[in-house]
Amino acid sequence: MKKIILASNNTGKIREFNAMLTGIYEVVSMSDMNVKEVPEIGLTFVENALIKARNASEQSGLPALADDSGIVVDALNGAPGIYSARYAGNHGDDEANTQKILDNMAQVADAQRSARFWCAIVFVEHANDPTPIIIQRGWEGEIMREKSGENGFGYDPIFYVPTHKKSSAELSSEQKNNISHRGKALQALLSELKN
Repeated sequence: MKKIILASNNTGKIREFNAMLTGIYEVVSMSDMNVKEVPEIGLTFVENALIKARNASEQSGLPALADDSGIVVDALNGAPGIYSARYAGNHGDDEANTQKILDNMAQVADAQRSARFWCAIVFVEHANDPTPIIIQRGWEGEIMREKSGENGFGYDPIFYVPTHKKSSAELSSEQKNNISHRGKALQALLSELKN
């Protein structure tokens, strides 16, 4: 089976992508191929995903897949956006990031708490691929006033999903993968790759 590198070392993401790409590609991580990270200096989710995909492909010689995703809060003028993983300072501090949004949203009325998770997925055949596949999907919801639920990661405990009347962290992984930004983007990518 053809190998593809996922521009990530996140074991959860690698497991998720491997499950979705079964029978098409075998997904390997950056650490499997000794690929070094590159600074994400783009101004959009797409730019950052492209930077990561091209870097991973260049260093590994494999086709590459990268996603850049985060949460966009309307009352915060789109913040944290591309800075979602390091909103409170340290990269990947879910607790501090979540608390910072709750603090910044404390005085915001219920009717103005709209937000969305956003995901940009990029696939390149090689580092200089002039026609990368770019897929973007969003997941609409609202910022809650306090955390709820134990599943998921990141901002899931404060992201209210109106269609299910619960937080993203209260959904099962299967439910979340069917309706989330990343789940929808992966499904769309899958159709593209099969074509």
